[in-house]
Amino acid sequence: MIKQAEGIVVSLLAGFYDVETSSGIVRTRARGVFRQKKQKPAVGDYVKIQVDDHGTSYLIEIAPRINRIGRPAVANVSHVLLVMSAVQPDFSLQLLDRFLTFFSWKKVKVSIYLSKSDLATEEELLKIKKILAYYEQIGYPVFYSWQDLSAKISKMITKKQIWTLAGQSGAGKSTLLNHLKKGLNQATAAISTSLNRGKHTTRRVQLFPLGQGFLADTPGFSAIDLTPIKLTDLRNYFVEFKKASVNCKFRSCQHIKEPVCEVKRLLKAGQIRQSRYDDYVAIREEISTGRIPEYLK
Repeated sequence: MIKQAEGIVVSLLAGFYDVETSSGIVRTRARGVFRQKKQKPAVGDYVKIQVDDHGTSYLIEIAPRINRIGRPAVANVSHVLLVMSAVQPDFSLQLLDRFLTFFSWKKVKVSIYLSKSDLATEEELLKIKKILAYYEQIGYPVFYSWQDLSAKISKMITKKQIWTLAGQSGAGKSTLLNHLKKGLNQATAAISTSLNRGKHTTRRVQLFPLGQGFLADTPGFSAIDLTPIKLTDLRNYFVEFKKASVNCKFRSCQHIKEPVCEVKRLLKAGQIRQSRYDDYVAIREEISTGRIPEYLK
């Protein structure tokens, strides 16, 4: 007798999918029909599996997704915990704005966690905190210690939500995960100081139960492709620009040379950071030309 069950893919490794169902974890493979349709199940997918009389199980159906982000991918992400290091590798405003733009485009909420603050000098940390105060002001929660984050995150992850860690390589995502979910003992590794970037230590993507939902650990990445974003839509992915734009003279204002631009007025008044506007202009150039910025090469 063939049985069917529904669940969520919590782990993927070497072609096997671990699906959490109401009766426990089932390890399964995907049917060949997905290859024919050029589909690939991802961790976070809600799926249907089929088990035959011999106990052999197959993944047979993928429910519609909210989104699919990362590499390897996580599906149905509700929230990203963006890990940015204070030092080793150095804190980068340009990378921060790239990540925030990318996740805004993907319609995913973001909280920011500053790692390695204990390794920064008092002067370095003060400078970064002043910068991040602006991001808190425009709506991004910021955490400076894993203890503070750990005390709140279980309540922040509501039913069936999937949170994922993201951020530059070597920023300390696996270390943070070890703090948040005791006993996982995710591998950590030293930073390659010659390149000022981290070595990838996460080899798989996996969901761990936390709060009423899940937290995913994924490999770090320091470069993301923003060129698929439609140039005229980019303004909407800078949250403070979108809020201010209702007071621009023109509904289609791109905040570049148009008259009576509220974004430019707030920029001049110091209420929008110059670095945010500069990064907006730089990303526009990147989308227009398809050229990779020098700092990412």
